[in-house]
Formats: sequence, C-alpha cells, structure tokens
Amino acid sequence: MANKGLQILGFALSLIGLIGLIIGTILPQWKMSSYAGDNIITAIAMYEGLWMSCAFQSTGQIQCKVYDSILQLNGALQATRALMILSIIVTVAGLGIACMGMKCTNCGGDDKTRKSRIAMAGGIVILIGSLSGIVACSWYAHDIIQAFYNPFTPVNTKYEFGSAIFIAWAGAFLAIIGGGMLAASCPREKSTPKYPISRPPSSKEYV
Repeated sequence: MANKGLQILGFALSLIGLIGLIIGTILPQWKMSSYAGDNIITAIAMYEGLWMSCAFQSTGQIQCKVYDSILQLNGALQATRALMILSIIVTVAGLGIACMGMKCTNCGGDDKTRKSRIAMAGGIVILIGSLSGIVACSWYAHDIIQAFYNPFTPVNTKYEFGSAIFIAWAGAFLAIIGGGMLAASCPREKSTPKYPISRPPSSKEYV
C-alpha cells in the first residue's frame, strides 16, 4: 500500500503550489520595465500583470489601472490568463479528489486499494493542472524575451521578468512534485500462487 507519509507530503506540496499559482496570478508584477542598455533610470517603475498595469513611484505611491478591454490584449496575455485560471481550477479539483483517497482521511470508504486509486487519480489531475501553469508561464516568458530582443522595440518600452512569474513558476513546479508523489499511490496487486491448491483426498477413494 501507499505510504501515508508520502501522501501527506505530496498533498502539502501541492497545496503550497496552488497558493503560489493563485498569488502569482493575482500579482501585477509579471513583467517590469527594463533599465538595460542606454535606458535611463527614472523615478517611476512600470509593471504589467495579467489583469492590470501599475506604476510605482519613488515616493511610494502606486497607481494601477485594470485593462479596459479583453480584445485589446495580445494573444499571449489572453492565453496566459486562460491557462492560469484552468491550472488553478484543475489543481483544486485534484486536491479534492486526492483528499478523498488519502489514507489519513475517512472519505472514500474503507477499501484501502480503492482509496489508493482515488489518491493516484487526484495526483494525475494535479499534474495536469500544474503543467498548464508551467505552459502559461513559459508562454508569457517567451513573449517577454521576444519583445526584449526585438530590434524594433523602443528602448523605453522593454520589459524583463517580474517577481510574479517566478512565484507562479515555483508554485507550478511544487504542484508537479506533489502530484507526482500522490500519483505514486498506485497499489501493488497481491501476487496469487501459481501452484494448484492441494485438497485432502475424498473418502470415496478408500472404498
């Protein structure tokens, strides 16, 4: 049977990863203004996220503006939004399924083999959700890199990676590790003896 400690550790890592995915999705620091090259350092730092753009002034004031229209956003941002939301929803569903199959819970009945299979299914669902998060972050990062090295991009509009994308990346990787531990809960089938079972001779043989 699956190790109870391995299931608890996998569930905890997946839960921490889910929190990282949620925090990364909400924060606006997915990309920040770059000061590389001949770009002059100003008193205002620009940040852009999945839902809004913010300007941080050196005086400590923060001004944020939510994106007005979805149709005005580029394809990479819209795809990243959809994949991050999908990642969070699928990971939450996987955690719920895994919780019913863990050995330390009373849900899912008393059949240990059935509970282990439920935990394994929850781990697989978590793996799917976390992979969606990694694809979303990698897609957005690729878009930042392409714009940064594009010679036609103005110097004052170049961006670098922000802290939120690293938080989302870390959360997705933790969820992958936790989901892998839960997916390893597949029970081993009991080996049946291959030799025939001997039976005592019947009384008719002695007649």
